[in-house]
Amino acid sequence: MPPVFAHGALRLYLLALLESAPKHGYELIKALGERFGGTYSPSAGTIYPRLAKLEEEGLVATESEGRRTTYSITDAGRAELDRRRQELADVEETISASVRRLADGLRADIRSNMRGLRADLAATAEAARTTARTSARTPTAGESTYAYSPEGQRILKEAELMVQSFRDDIRMELRKQGAAHPLSPMALETVRTVLDQARISIRNSLRS
Repeated sequence: MPPVFAHGALRLYLLALLESAPKHGYELIKALGERFGGTYSPSAGTIYPRLAKLEEEGLVATESEGRRTTYSITDAGRAELDRRRQELADVEETISASVRRLADGLRADIRSNMRGLRADLAATAEAARTTARTSARTPTAGESTYAYSPEGQRILKEAELMVQSFRDDIRMELRKQGAAHPLSPMALETVRTVLDQARISIRNSLRS
């Protein structure tokens, strides 16, 4: 994949992010992730060396409180931004193009993954149906109330507990990820597609 930022562009964009208010390094990483709609998030190893260079050049000042460092733009940094406003506008245009390119790539990956997932789900459902047909007995007239028997109720309860456990696990994972960084539109679309396909496959299995 081609680089997201051209040489020197990320340092300039960090100055722009600090123009509105001082920020911690994590807040800068989060702001960049949001600007890219979740399609790109820089690593700490990408951000902090550039912040250190900006501080060395007098464009950024730091203030430490415990283990956290706050970065703020200096007067020299503001002057640098003013001098390079047109270049910053070009960076914004480049970011917009990068977001579109990354989103297109993610959509292509999702489509490919969905095709594979649908094939896997179909194979799993067919295997389950085959197993059920092999092990099932032909019900007699007296067995028509099997669904209401203790065994039928036990199986139904087990299936409901599996669904409940799955829902709880996914909800916990979503909340954990949401606390770390915003859920991107692409991630939401992936969740929706996977759940829709799982719903269809489960219904088909139950009706067969």
